[in-house]
Amino acid sequence: MFKIATIIRHLSRPGGRCYGLLLAFLMSFPAHAADDVAALLKKADAYRLPAQAVRVETVVELYRNDTLDKERRYTVYIKPGRRSLVLMKSPAEIGQKVLMLADQFWLLMPDTQRPLRITASQKLLGEAAAGDVATMTWSEDYDGKVSGESEIDGEACLHLDLAAVRPGVTYTRVELYLDKRSKRPVKADLYVSSGKRAKEARYETRTVDGQPRVMAMTLHDDIQPNRRTVVRYLNIQAKEAPDEFFNPAALVRNSLAGW
Repeated sequence: MFKIATIIRHLSRPGGRCYGLLLAFLMSFPAHAADDVAALLKKADAYRLPAQAVRVETVVELYRNDTLDKERRYTVYIKPGRRSLVLMKSPAEIGQKVLMLADQFWLLMPDTQRPLRITASQKLLGEAAAGDVATMTWSEDYDGKVSGESEIDGEACLHLDLAAVRPGVTYTRVELYLDKRSKRPVKADLYVSSGKRAKEARYETRTVDGQPRVMAMTLHDDIQPNRRTVVRYLNIQAKEAPDEFFNPAALVRNSLAGW
């Protein structure tokens, strides 16, 4: 089998008679063959996170047999450098906080002065883990390849096979499907360290202020198919939270009332 460089060198010999053939040969490759995975992930991230520093009003709903069973509300502050703060707003959890700093997670309770170390996979409600609520990007945490194309619900999608590049993420591997034309996230298969698929995520996009935005993520449990967890983003707005909010020692002394 000829290498591409050898073929190009052969077709590009002086005289130019094979230039048209060379051009047709290069154009015959799939459009996604030259796509850079990092660039694709940044495009996909922009549908979920429209600014580097944001405040996200989030509600997580747990359904059993298509009937709403429970819901929890959260206010999430996200800053560059993989920093997130989740403030729990439901009466049963009021005053609790989850802090993410790079690869580390802490749970802060209102009746204790000692932050508790947890992992990104710590469940909040249903299939929604701490990492599912605290993070809304892929480009900082994953790398991989475009492994082909697939059709998802009638849409032509690029299939990205991604592996984690840092230890503290919720899923060690993600098979992500992006709309081929817009690079909008459509679906993800989420895998844990054992190699087993833990759940499937579906992304719902709506137009907000004239821009397409992912406004909901539905998590389907592989073990309990009668359950589904919906993470809804009620409002996403650019807002810079103070740096002191992301210090575990200072955070235990601050109730963040009004935030």
